[in-house]
Amino acid sequence: MSNKVLMIGAGGVATVCAFKIAENTDVFGELMIASHHKEKCDRLVDAIHAKGYTMDIKTAEVDADDVEQLKQLFNSYRPNLVINLALPYQDLSIMDACLACGCHYLDTANYEPKDEAHFEYSWQWAYKDRFKKAGLTAILGCGFDPGVSQVFTAYAAKHYFDEIHYLDIVDCNAGNHHKAFATNFNPEINIREITQKGLYYENGKWIETAPLAVHRDITYPNIGPRDSYLMHHEELESLVKNYPTIKRGRFWMTFGQEYLTHLRVIEDTGMGRIDPIVYEAPLADDPTKTVKVNIVPLQFLKAVLPNPQDLGKNYDGETSIGCRIRGIKDGKEHTYYIYNNCKHQNAYKETGMQGVSYTTGVPAMTGAMMLLKGIWKKPGVFNVEEFSPDPFLEELGKQGLPWHEEFDKDIEL
Repeated sequence: MSNKVLMIGAGGVATVCAFKIAENTDVFGELMIASHHKEKCDRLVDAIHAKGYTMDIKTAEVDADDVEQLKQLFNSYRPNLVINLALPYQDLSIMDACLACGCHYLDTANYEPKDEAHFEYSWQWAYKDRFKKAGLTAILGCGFDPGVSQVFTAYAAKHYFDEIHYLDIVDCNAGNHHKAFATNFNPEINIREITQKGLYYENGKWIETAPLAVHRDITYPNIGPRDSYLMHHEELESLVKNYPTIKRGRFWMTFGQEYLTHLRVIEDTGMGRIDPIVYEAPLADDPTKTVKVNIVPLQFLKAVLPNPQDLGKNYDGETSIGCRIRGIKDGKEHTYYIYNNCKHQNAYKETGMQGVSYTTGVPAMTGAMMLLKGIWKKPGVFNVEEFSPDPFLEELGKQGLPWHEEFDKDIEL
């Protein structure tokens, strides 16, 4: 099997993924990094080489919304695998190009349309027959959550439970980037996700809540209690489908009050809008003349907020993400908690990025490794829990994200 990989994206997650690929040249033979701005790719390659890695990495410019451009790039480079670390809006165009050019596919976030703050797997699941017929593998949502959270669930189901009844995915970022307000990944995607209505699964039904309306204190290892908010998160959609014994599935994420105050101001002032508004602005090269332009407020906000890639240097504290599970084994009820804690400064020392990027980029590389080794490789479109969890988790620990288990303790939920 060819070990040639093309990665689309040059942001924080892509930076971590590229560093980890450069660390594992026994599996990854050739790498190309492509994005809308080739200079970002070139700077990333320079940063990798400055750390002493010698992998020969090519770069390219491509508009990931343009299937024809993608096809030209894929046909010229001929990768075995395309790792999509671009925007969720671009998932389908990249999948189309992979089908046309015979490339396997992996991403970290499910598709959402650009003009609607809504995400679900149905759009990508619809590609299953086409990938199967082409003999290609598409791996969806191979970050941490989604991603490792599903592998954790699969591992629990395989080793410790006959039936999983209650699943709570808990995500805490107890780090401090010392900015008044910043998002830990692409601000546009981050704010769209957080401001959506909450959604959880119970007794065969999806139940909707107002955004961030349900919250409670949850205690995280090495961190302590943090106010945690129920959110809609995509991995629940596939987990309740693939584990039909689940009676209730929920996702929780921590937010500080200062962050939530900024978020309310953004929404109240209209800066969170994703529909374009017409704005008349002076021309940059001739201020005496004006031009009417369409501006999407959230995209403009993204341009003035701190770049998530620049947060790492002063970021301290750690993240804690895991699954708290209750179910039945041999007729008896048991609880199980599996989690990872990641220190922001450790991530920065290794890759120059903060822990949120690290916890997504390392699993993306690990999933790519599983495919290249033929361990996670079968024709069709799959969520990560549909593959064997053991080799992935064994490799994940070696690559910088060790995981821990607690049995039959109070899981608080």
